[in-house]
Amino acid sequence: MNELRAEIEVPWTAGVRVGDLRDPEWERANPVAITRYWSGEPAPPRRHAEARILWSNEALCVRFTCRQGEPLVVSPNPQTQKKTIGLWDRDVCEIYLAPDPNRPERYFELEAAPTGEWLDLAIHHQAELRETDWKFESGMTAAARAEEDSVVIVIRIPWSDSIKKPENGERWRANLFRCVGAGENRGYLAWQPTRTAGPNFHVPQAFGWLFFI
Repeated sequence: MNELRAEIEVPWTAGVRVGDLRDPEWERANPVAITRYWSGEPAPPRRHAEARILWSNEALCVRFTCRQGEPLVVSPNPQTQKKTIGLWDRDVCEIYLAPDPNRPERYFELEAAPTGEWLDLAIHHQAELRETDWKFESGMTAAARAEEDSVVIVIRIPWSDSIKKPENGERWRANLFRCVGAGENRGYLAWQPTRTAGPNFHVPQAFGWLFFI
């Protein structure tokens, strides 16, 4: 699939088993390539990832399948009972969602790591200030599996008063990211590059679109 395309079709499903990372239901969704850094420069193939997105009557589900050509950067003592602040400093996959296309500056940041750790935040991005609701609770869950040369991560986001179930044909703003590696060699990949001077995912004007079908 051409990663330059700024819209992702999100098929409806009667249900996908989030804990079953190989559930055939994922094949209903087209793979979305994540192959470039935030800057727009191509990332090496060993860092490429793809995402598939589905929605049901209960939740939005995202599966990232990542190539892993270098040592994992993960917590030696992971915990999954509550959100992990600072998860973005390690290997992680992320989706940013702005359900109101007229207000993309208000969005949700949802992350998961190869350890199954997770993080959910509500963001209000302004010109000189970014307000973050650190206590936001989406009810998200995550599942993950790390193998010798690949990582699979699934995020499930239930519909709620904050992230309401869309209507068929609705469009949301969104972006997908992957952080991988350590130190000076750390890579920040984006489905829709933000093209900032330094790594920065918080650029709502760069978000692409989700189209619920």
